[in-house]
Amino acid sequence: MTTFMLSDTTAGKISAQLTHLRHQMGAPAVGMVLTLVVVCEERHQYDALRAATEAAREHPSRIIVVIKREPEEAIRLDAELRIGESTPGEVVVLRLYGELTQHADSVVSPLLLPDTPVVAWWPGTAPDVPSKDAIGALAQRRITDARGFDDGGVKSLLTRARGYDRGDTDLSWARLTPWRSLLAAAFDQPVGEVLEGVVEASPGNPSATLLAAWLSERLGLHIKVVDSAGPGITAVRLLLDEGELAVVRTDARLATLSRPGQPDRNVALARRHTSELMAEELRRLDTDEIYETAVKCFARTYKG
Repeated sequence: MTTFMLSDTTAGKISAQLTHLRHQMGAPAVGMVLTLVVVCEERHQYDALRAATEAAREHPSRIIVVIKREPEEAIRLDAELRIGESTPGEVVVLRLYGELTQHADSVVSPLLLPDTPVVAWWPGTAPDVPSKDAIGALAQRRITDARGFDDGGVKSLLTRARGYDRGDTDLSWARLTPWRSLLAAAFDQPVGEVLEGVVEASPGNPSATLLAAWLSERLGLHIKVVDSAGPGITAVRLLLDEGELAVVRTDARLATLSRPGQPDRNVALARRHTSELMAEELRRLDTDEIYETAVKCFARTYKG
């Protein structure tokens, strides 16, 4: 891997240096399918960049990491460029100082790959309305993480749900994919009427509130969220007219599926790494309509 540092530079010089490095290494940009813009703090950039780079092994990308530093300093832009075999695509780490921290979009725009989708990801604290953020406005997809670094959990998720725009999503939703798949499969066979239900999870878990909203919308009744010892979501229990359908996870890997009149069975239900969640989200660049329905239901019905 080649790493190149540019101090007190400009977006034009960064773009020219990327072109030079590609030609030097014989690594054309045509293999990259999107630009992923990661907006984070300095203390979180290592973990965020590692997750983005691992996700890019499935979706080769130009990864642009935007780190806003001290706004009271003189205007300055520093950049770190990485290209090589261990990097699937290109990585540009930008550090912005002074008034430039308020105009990150003017730095990022010239570095976007032409004619390819743009995805914005805030692994930590994110705007209340991502689509109205200067970086968010550049992107077709905007990914937040209500459970991420320093973010506000259910409270932040609720704020963004009320300001939802098409193309928004949250990793709290991606964490639910195995749960939703398992529950949907449990209804492949007739189970009778669902009378009531609960989602059990550690206090303040945003994925639990989204799962309850999804189930409420699908089943046509209010599904409650109740606290458990965790970690994360530990159970979904649905009372049927013939008994209980339940998925209970006692560790971070396996769960037990119980249905009336059938023997219990163990199923894989592992908690997933952030890189896996990002790879899943990058597979689709259009609006996730199922998430849209669930998050709007959450915004309408959440009582706090």
